Amino acid sequence: MKSFKRFLPVIIAIILISGTAPVNSKYTLSKGYTVGIHGTSNLHDWDETVGTVTGDGVITWNSDGSFDISAINITMVVNSIKSTEGSMMDKNTYKALKADSNPDITLALVSPVKSISTGHAVTAKINLTIAGVTRSVNIPVTASGQKNGSVTLEGSSTIKMTDFGVKPPVALLGTLKTGDDITIHFKTIFAAGN
Repeated sequence: MKSFKRFLPVIIAIILISGTAPVNSKYTLSKGYTVGIHGTSNLHDWDETVGTVTGDGVITWNSDGSFDISAINITMVVNSIKSTEGSMMDKNTYKALKADSNPDITLALVSPVKSISTGHAVTAKINLTIAGVTRSVNIPVTASGQKNGSVTLEGSSTIKMTDFGVKPPVALLGTLKTGDDITIHFKTIFAAGN
């Protein structure tokens, strides 16, 4: 009994510290996301939408209302990409992205982003894998925490397809030739416990 009384303050201290310390929570990408690709060509600009996207992350809420993002992983299915130019452009996109051997585009956070205040822009360093080639990319992101605990990440980044070994697709029997630069824009919502 004496030993229990001696350790009681230690047990209480551990409980109190555990109750106030930030807790890492697993988050999952919710429905309602939008991921698009904007590009140019010798004829006109074009747009594509990624239909199937999955993802998860680890987010820690701090006592001051800010949050840390320790991990984010996103997977986009290449064959779910649809173009404003129709099915021929879709097929050329899948071929250019080597969808048969590399069915997914993936994004993974390289290093944690700390003390994010709602509505403020941060720079996230990610590993982006397209057509089997991985490159490190810095993406400006606006992160917003909601009262229900969800986190919205919104931003865009321009990349060169050739940096990933992708030959810019052509359509209309070679009449439409796309430019090398594309802009990926996204709005994703991550919710805890999904």
